[in-house]
Amino acid sequence: MKVVRTIAELRAAREALAGRVGLVPTMGALHAGHLALLEAARRENEAVVMSLFVNPAQFDDPVDLAAYPRDERRDLALAEGAGVDLVFAPPGEELYPPGYETWVEVEHASRGLEGDVRPGHFRGVATVCLRLFLLVRPDRAYFGQKDAQQVAVVRALVRDLALPLAIRVVPTVRDADGLALSSRNARLTPAERRLALALPRALEAAARAPDPVSAARAALDGLDPDYVEVLDLGDARVLAAAIRVGSTRLIDNVLVEGAFA
Repeated sequence: MKVVRTIAELRAAREALAGRVGLVPTMGALHAGHLALLEAARRENEAVVMSLFVNPAQFDDPVDLAAYPRDERRDLALAEGAGVDLVFAPPGEELYPPGYETWVEVEHASRGLEGDVRPGHFRGVATVCLRLFLLVRPDRAYFGQKDAQQVAVVRALVRDLALPLAIRVVPTVRDADGLALSSRNARLTPAERRLALALPRALEAAARAPDPVSAARAALDGLDPDYVEVLDLGDARVLAAAIRVGSTRLIDNVLVEGAFA
């Protein structure tokens, strides 16, 4: 596995890759959900590229950015074990050098849900994804269902700019207790984790209800969600919600209708 830090190194290494290329964008703190993305990319492509970059443009809260877990040595070992061919792990100034001023806005898909709670978040997502797509030139890029609105934003980006790649969506990976895997789960105390389990349980119980939003809110057992909404992703509709447990904010969703292509 080759690790590169600069755009120039990435471009040179990309030229050496043969066949179809799959890209898995990550911010590190890898867990089984990321490994499922890497496994799908490995299965469908001759070469796999993973980005390892905590994107500051996705964070509206400097405290949240500073608290994001980082363990590059562990992440690289997991990536190598998953069969990754090339890792792009740039410093922040490589993607956002002094004077950087070009940003991407995906208007409709960025509205509501996370877009309302985290202003500017999807501008950061769309911008870094476009930069990665242009630099890596993948045939396919892989994202998790857990970040359903992010999927909608990236799909709109690819569609509207006629980018020559396919977006693959991999089902959410969960712990044995049902909690969706997230890098943020490590912040939960045992008591907070027990409270957090109300989120997947409420969504699952409400998914087939006549009014899934009302049913999920009623099942959240006193927790006050940031939102509970049905999100239309084209090929699928999901019931999505976000809650805060202690200082940790968690998102999750379940399929209501359809399936990811």
